[in-house]
Amino acid sequence: MKKKLSIIKTQNFIREKRKYVFTPLDLQRYFSVSSESARKFILRNVKKNIYAKIKRGLYFDKNFKPSEFEVANKLYYPSYVSFEYALMFYGIIPETVYSITSVTTKTTRSFNVENINYSFCHIKKEGFTGYIKKNIEGQLVYLAEAEKALADYFYFVDLKKKSLYDRIDVSAINYKKLMDFIKLFNRDSLKKLTKEIYDKSRRNKTIIY
Repeated sequence: MKKKLSIIKTQNFIREKRKYVFTPLDLQRYFSVSSESARKFILRNVKKNIYAKIKRGLYFDKNFKPSEFEVANKLYYPSYVSFEYALMFYGIIPETVYSITSVTTKTTRSFNVENINYSFCHIKKEGFTGYIKKNIEGQLVYLAEAEKALADYFYFVDLKKKSLYDRIDVSAINYKKLMDFIKLFNRDSLKKLTKEIYDKSRRNKTIIY
């Protein structure tokens, strides 16, 4: 007799394995069903608005939403969360950031998943470092260290590809570590910009232009 998948079974699987983002192959292997059965089951439940599609072959149950960090990491690989979203996470900027911003060595891309924008900015391989594995909502995700998120952000400000936020709090930033990351980009203008912003922020706690 053919084995059948059910929402209850798959939700138990998601809960027990903390598999908040899954593929047809995950269901195929765990439940010992055919690839066709797993694929059709998922697509049927996407149409029913029970599952959401991240991209082709990657899904989540709307009752067990993964964090934006996990979605970003798996949406476009290799990548790590950085720039404004990471700066908000660390409290370096006070504004709420709605777009999930990441760094990648691949082509710059943006995606929309469940009305949330995920943007990925290309960076040279020499600069693809300074990120850590952090446990967020039970999942290990790739996130820039605070100093690297700031260095990535200043780099794109220096390139005129991003605007500078009015308020930046560097009180918890290790200046030497920040400058070590800045040096990876080999731009004198970036070093000068970073020093100016850091000094003003330290004097005023936040910089106001």
